[in-house]
Amino acid sequence: MRILFATSEAVPFCKTGGLADVAGSLPQALAKAGNEVAVVLPLYQKVAENWKSQMNFVCHIDVPLGWRRVYAGLFRLDRDGVIWYFIDNEHYFKREGLYGHYDDGERFGFFSRAVVSLMPGMAWMPEIIHCNDWQTALVPVYLKDECVRWPEVRGIKTVFTIHNIEYQGRYGPETLEDLFGLAPGWMKDGTLAFAGDVNLLKGALMTSDAITAVSPTYAQELRDPYYAHGMEGVMNLNAYKLHGVLNGIDMERYNPATDPKIECHFSPKRMDGKARCKEALQRRLNLNVDPNVPIIAIVSRLVSHKGLDLVCKAFDEMMSLNCQFVVLGSGDYSYEQFFESKLGWLPGRMALYRGYNEDLAMAIYAGADLLLMPSKSEPCGLAQMIAMRYGTVPIVRETGGLKDTVHPYEAWCGAGNGFTFAAYNSGDMAYVIRQAVDLYHNNRDAFKRLQLTGMTGDFSWDKSAQEYNRIYEMIRS
Repeated sequence: MRILFATSEAVPFCKTGGLADVAGSLPQALAKAGNEVAVVLPLYQKVAENWKSQMNFVCHIDVPLGWRRVYAGLFRLDRDGVIWYFIDNEHYFKREGLYGHYDDGERFGFFSRAVVSLMPGMAWMPEIIHCNDWQTALVPVYLKDECVRWPEVRGIKTVFTIHNIEYQGRYGPETLEDLFGLAPGWMKDGTLAFAGDVNLLKGALMTSDAITAVSPTYAQELRDPYYAHGMEGVMNLNAYKLHGVLNGIDMERYNPATDPKIECHFSPKRMDGKARCKEALQRRLNLNVDPNVPIIAIVSRLVSHKGLDLVCKAFDEMMSLNCQFVVLGSGDYSYEQFFESKLGWLPGRMALYRGYNEDLAMAIYAGADLLLMPSKSEPCGLAQMIAMRYGTVPIVRETGGLKDTVHPYEAWCGAGNGFTFAAYNSGDMAYVIRQAVDLYHNNRDAFKRLQLTGMTGDFSWDKSAQEYNRIYEMIRS
């Protein structure tokens, strides 16, 4: 099949979150499975010059967008069996940061329109366009809009993946014609209308041929008002085309036996390097150097839905245990200040890095003993899979992809690969943290078996690519 993957970010070119990891790995897995695959994304200022120097100019057109006609250049780079296309417009994309600008709606409306308009300049017309999150939500809408005038695109099928339904692309009704260049009928028939606004995500859900969520559990949760952020009615209306496909990770990139970012390489058969990574992490973060004290780590955005309020409530109980605690992340000021305020009370036992540092994140995955993810909601989560790959045992709440990837330790038979709790409750979280720390101190052999189970788990994209192929074939037939 010929598959065009539309995304607003992708590793190794630009990244703000897990979408970039997905967009950087899934297309390669699809190509490996025998498909012709291309990826299209914006040519941001953030894309490094060494990548730009490898690109070839393909063509340029003027893209119609409302009352405007806007320049769009198309560049191409071939890498790892995938064609990478970049859409150029310096007004929209030569800026600091990928998102968070006052005109993001216009920027990604332009991008979506350009994806459709530039298809004749690409190597081939796709059979499937696979879109991701609200930034590409208008692609299936524009495709339907063009069908009446452009016969060649009538057979193209679309898949839309929800990575996080919280972000929907909602704008005032006046934007429909002036900003996005769509006729009033798109609001009148309810396709884009939501609570009086234009809702781009809803438009994609209504017009796509298939909808996927990034884990089977999250797909079911999206039909529940608690998780759906107001979209439960739309999700239930379109449940017949909803599929849950678990994300994977790049098993070569995240490999403790070869990773150049970590202090010492190790593997399931040679775990001594893990201890050296732990010592290096303790020294780097000014923690007490002690191989017999478990390090509990959080690598996360410090925001409410990541379960940080549970951590704050149970903090004193957690730190009454014989453990060390490391936090890497930034977000809400209240959480940042909470952890900052605790540093002076716990010298040698706690470290905080405000912001994100890729090298430090990998040092934490490699050197920590336990990773804490008490999320209120977590569509898939990659951190728990990366942590297990590096022998760091996860402690998670049973939601979304966390439930699908982390299975609770059962002492009587040694089953499981981590520790889990179901209720969104600080007491339940504290209880499983105590279980994990006790196991570390009192049954090191059992703890090592948990580590090895995680390290040898299959978190690759191969199964996911097979499932996507099945979905593509289903909607194409």
